[in-house]
Amino acid sequence: MKQQPQPVDPPKDYEELIRLIHDRHDQMSKTYQRISVYLTQNPNEVAVHSVNTIAERHNIHASSFVRFAQSLGYKGFKELQALFQKRLATAAPGFEARVRALDDELQSREDRSEYGFLHDLVVRDIASLQDLLERISAEQLGTAADLIEAAGTVYLVGQLRSAPVAELLRYILTMLGKQCILLDPGGGLATHMARTMKTGDVLIAVSFRFYATEVVNIVEEAEKIGVPTVAISDSTLSPLAKSAKSCSRSPSMITAFPGLWPRRCALRRLWPSPLPHGFRRTKRRRAFRR
Repeated sequence: MKQQPQPVDPPKDYEELIRLIHDRHDQMSKTYQRISVYLTQNPNEVAVHSVNTIAERHNIHASSFVRFAQSLGYKGFKELQALFQKRLATAAPGFEARVRALDDELQSREDRSEYGFLHDLVVRDIASLQDLLERISAEQLGTAADLIEAAGTVYLVGQLRSAPVAELLRYILTMLGKQCILLDPGGGLATHMARTMKTGDVLIAVSFRFYATEVVNIVEEAEKIGVPTVAISDSTLSPLAKSAKSCSRSPSMITAFPGLWPRRCALRRLWPSPLPHGFRRTKRRRAFRR
């Protein structure tokens, strides 16, 4: 296991804790990295569940969570958990209660029909959309909008379950008259196409756990040649976020068929406002409605 340096004083608030986790993530063991990703993606769940419940759900021994907290300077997991509880107490009232109610409804449902399965998927998407409201950063959105507006060419990449998001964004940008290129993996040329990016362009990369290797490689290639990346991912600890100028986080529900609507909302909120010079507002509305 990699050595985890002990801080003189543990973080005193949630924001300071998350910054410390980001700073140390690359030097952590694989188990500690899994714990880090879980903590940053599920702050509300961390606040309301016991360490044993969390450990059982994610197949990580409870003692690993305790040692992780101690590596950050805390006496135990409860002391670290208190920061998440304080954060939740100051969050929008009723949010966590709604999420818990949705989760309880899914756990207790008796309808195992096709309609019941559809109901399960829709309810989880509702929870993801509610969580999306908490994760939006005005600063990150502003940066993303400025990069897209100023770009000569917008390159798009998304594979596996992220491919529909990239395809939708290509459609929207094309309808708005923005020059864009989809780095299509067909024929194995996506990485080679990415090498045509140049200064003044921007890359929009979409990937969620488990991250597509080629997408990660293209993001790293863009960083090397000085092309900024706007990332749509599920965590600020994702491999896309490390190189991105702006990272828009979309919740990633652990289900067999993750919903597309939270990703579409994450995508739509990136479009710049005011509109680029020469774009008609009616044209923008028409593109989104089609």
